[in-house]
Amino acid sequence: MAGRPREFDRKAALETARALFWARGYEGVSMADLVSALGIASARIYAAFGSKEALFREAIELYEAQEGGFADRALRGEKDIRAMLEEMFRAAIALYTVDRRGCMVVSAATNCAPENAALGAWLSEHRRARTQSIIERLRQAKRAGELAGHVDEVALGDCCAALLHGLSVQARDGVSAHRLSAMVDAFLEAFDLKTARPRWSK
Repeated sequence: MAGRPREFDRKAALETARALFWARGYEGVSMADLVSALGIASARIYAAFGSKEALFREAIELYEAQEGGFADRALRGEKDIRAMLEEMFRAAIALYTVDRRGCMVVSAATNCAPENAALGAWLSEHRRARTQSIIERLRQAKRAGELAGHVDEVALGDCCAALLHGLSVQARDGVSAHRLSAMVDAFLEAFDLKTARPRWSK
């Protein structure tokens, strides 16, 4: 007589799938890989999540709600703009250098096969949304007088996003946390540490 099916823990399965996608990317994970890692049959995976793509999208949402939410937490804080940027970049380095994982949203599906183009576009929207959130925070700082009126907050926000995403790529390439921190130090030198006003506001 066959034994009872293994009890299914959906939350644990999602966390395992997230780790797999984070390490290998969307196209680097097959359904056979998921079956092996989750320890359940493919039919049960489909029943629980709908499809591999749906599982991946849910894994991304879990990442953004947990580890990947560091940027949102920094942006919602009450610190001045320079301290906020430093908090965001330092948190990024701490996360991205764990096992050289980088950012899941940046690395999991940067290049996709034609049949997965919609998924790549979905992740691009997430990255653009991050850039826009930084721009909005800079715009708020400008209204508060932390940035001079002539500062282009869009260009500055694009620069911050490029650095944030670049930290992910560098971490995946094995660049040390020390060097990544030095990169952030160089960027933050553009700010006047005594007045918390950017040097370019003078």
